[in-house]
Amino acid sequence: MNANTRIRVILADDHTLFRNGLKLLLSNNVDMQVVGEASDGNELLSLLTKLPCDVVLMDIEMPGINGFDATRIIAEQYPEVKVISLSMYGEEDYYYRMIEAGARGFLLKSSEINEVSEAIRRVMQGGTYFSSDILYNVLKNIHTVVSKTDTQALHLSQREKEVLELICRGKSNQEIADQLFISKRTVEKHRANLLAKTNTKNTAQLVMFAVENKLIE
Repeated sequence: MNANTRIRVILADDHTLFRNGLKLLLSNNVDMQVVGEASDGNELLSLLTKLPCDVVLMDIEMPGINGFDATRIIAEQYPEVKVISLSMYGEEDYYYRMIEAGARGFLLKSSEINEVSEAIRRVMQGGTYFSSDILYNVLKNIHTVVSKTDTQALHLSQREKEVLELICRGKSNQEIADQLFISKRTVEKHRANLLAKTNTKNTAQLVMFAVENKLIE
């Protein structure tokens, strides 16, 4: 595979050993390339000014500019860069803040490398990725509401429910269109309607809303 077609990844974590291990494991993927490493948000933002990047694997708690603020800045200044949050068990309070900041997915630091690779590919296709362990942990410890929408008054059409389920599975607009035999433009319209009806700002918020309010299995 041509180096120019590989997914360019930056690792942002203040633990050198963790970065080194992740870089080594990701190097086994012929479609990916770790182009930079940062130990804090300041270093990360400096790297982005000079290194083309597709995906940032972002630790939440870093010295200086933390993962929340760095993600928010990236969403504003580099909207083409996808952020996947790296977190630990017991940090479910942070998930909502990272979603609000613009993260496209969440992974536990204990995830297998195959799951990390799948998450990177999924967000590059326009989808989202949430570790099933994280979603399960959130469901067990729900005490924050993503939206104030009254789910009893939330009326979704059958097609909207189908689209929502596929969105929650991390499918891209094109994949949803292919699976449901509808146009990509129609999927985009359904996605926009779902965001409006659930009062959510982005796909990641929509997924968390659907999980919390048991709109999907």
